Amino acid sequence: MAFSLNKIMLIGNLGKDCETRFTTGNLSITNFTLATTYSYKDKSGNWKDETTWHNIVSFGLSDYMKENLKKGKKFYVEGRLTKRDYTDKDGNKKYFTEVISERLFPLEGTSGASAEEEKSNAINIPDITPENNDDLPF
Repeated sequence: MAFSLNKIMLIGNLGKDCETRFTTGNLSITNFTLATTYSYKDKSGNWKDETTWHNIVSFGLSDYMKENLKKGKKFYVEGRLTKRDYTDKDGNKKYFTEVISERLFPLEGTSGASAEEEKSNAINIPDITPENNDDLPF
């Protein structure tokens, strides 16, 4: 068996509220879009932003999670890429890429905490400065 890897990790903001539908077996399928932005300097030295929209599909999400998938909210999405195609009503074949989410975490609080309280609850990244680099593995 050949080894392969299909993994994507995204941090971005939702473009609109999620939409949920159910299969005949009552499994929920939730769709939403996530925008990620890449910033770079152009030839003139000016900063430019390039936004990419990702179609996300999630299966069996809790009601709590679906209630928090609102336009503008920041989320971490981890999953795998997949491609689908279909034929539209005019007979044209359409192709698109989706992310099937395997992990989904809100990066903004939903508890009504202030912005300062939310910052203090964020993931702690160690301070790596020349003074405290003794713990670096390299």
